[in-house]
Amino acid sequence: MDALQLYFVTYNCALNQIDVEHFSRHLFDALPATNSPSPAGPDIIVLSLQEIAPIAYAFLGGSFLAPYFAAFSQAVDRAATQRWGSHYVNIVTDNSGMTGLMVFARSDVNDYLSAPDIAQVGFGFQGIGNKGAVGARISYSSKTSPQAGVDLTIIAAHLAPMEDAVEQRNADWRTMVERLVFSRSGTVNIGNGEDEDESESAALLSNPNHDHQGIFAPASYLFLGGDLNYRTADRFPSKLDVSRFPQADAEPGGPLHYSQLLKGDQLKREMQLSHCFHGLSEAPISFPPTYKYNHDAQTAARDPFHTDKAPEWKWASHRWPSWCDRILFLETPLGLGDEARVKVLGYDALPVSPTSDHRPVALTVSIPISARRALNEHRTAAPFPIDPNWATRRDMARRKEYLVGCLAYLGLTWEGNGLMLATTIGVFSAWFVLRSLFST
Repeated sequence: MDALQLYFVTYNCALNQIDVEHFSRHLFDALPATNSPSPAGPDIIVLSLQEIAPIAYAFLGGSFLAPYFAAFSQAVDRAATQRWGSHYVNIVTDNSGMTGLMVFARSDVNDYLSAPDIAQVGFGFQGIGNKGAVGARISYSSKTSPQAGVDLTIIAAHLAPMEDAVEQRNADWRTMVERLVFSRSGTVNIGNGEDEDESESAALLSNPNHDHQGIFAPASYLFLGGDLNYRTADRFPSKLDVSRFPQADAEPGGPLHYSQLLKGDQLKREMQLSHCFHGLSEAPISFPPTYKYNHDAQTAARDPFHTDKAPEWKWASHRWPSWCDRILFLETPLGLGDEARVKVLGYDALPVSPTSDHRPVALTVSIPISARRALNEHRTAAPFPIDPNWATRRDMARRKEYLVGCLAYLGLTWEGNGLMLATTIGVFSAWFVLRSLFST
């Protein structure tokens, strides 16, 4: 294998647990017909998940959030087994508030991956994670030549919403660069079951390029996907604007073809002005907007036999149809030449989901495996320096997330309401009993 094949999917779950059957059936729809992954499937599968669960469960985490992640694991396992008969190992499951990241490696690839380094940051009020980013950094070492490999930095993100919040989204990107900082994790796991901590292979997998804490690391490929929330207009649509929304049967070049709306894409504009995502690239967009689909579109998606694509183009009237869901990448890492350039194999949207007003988006790439080389750690492509107080800020935000999660659990969930009611009844019952005892 002279290249690592990665399949990256970003999906806004709209706070709902996925329909496992629907998601698994369409998970690999965006894989290209030509230049497709190996007969066993992609080497690595990435899921960037936004609004993965209601705020109470997402902020409390643990067993509250586990069922939501488990549904995606089940969908990946079902889809891969049915398509290739392959088994994938879940090597990363983490979240920053309501934004989650899952990374799966094919079982024969997993043995040659380093333990992941993890980073988290929130973009919400005082840094809490109603919006935020979570990242993982891993290394792959070639099966045939341990001196060669690939370093990956993978980020799931959810930026500020609404048409007029462009500056806030750009500020969220800056926060990501300054405060999404990776911390070292456990020891390296090499295949074959041998203790190789002192071996050449282990040393290479724990390569010094991982010591760079920020999202831009020398020789590391960077993939960033999520609900970046950039819209196609700087204001909310009026009733008259709805007639200009894209239509499924529009001819290319016509006024109602989605390509007309793409001309107003905020993300492309802001990147060209160097206001955000400095140094990153995106494959050409050749699919319709991924947001915001109305209830009729979601209802139609529940029917596995429907073939009419028109329901997928039923838009919510109070938002401009937009390409909110995007995947960006660093074409060639700092310190590597053109021979190390990422090769894009496919970039497309998956079908409308019955549980979300967003369409998932998937990117398929081939990443060259090359010999590792010594690099100057002081060289960086980062547009902003790391915030020296990132750890303190994140710890404080996590405490606030837990408090908000507890309050939301008690006030916004059936279980919490039941607990509050039971507690109230218990207190009044105890008071009544004690009052009766002392009054006799």
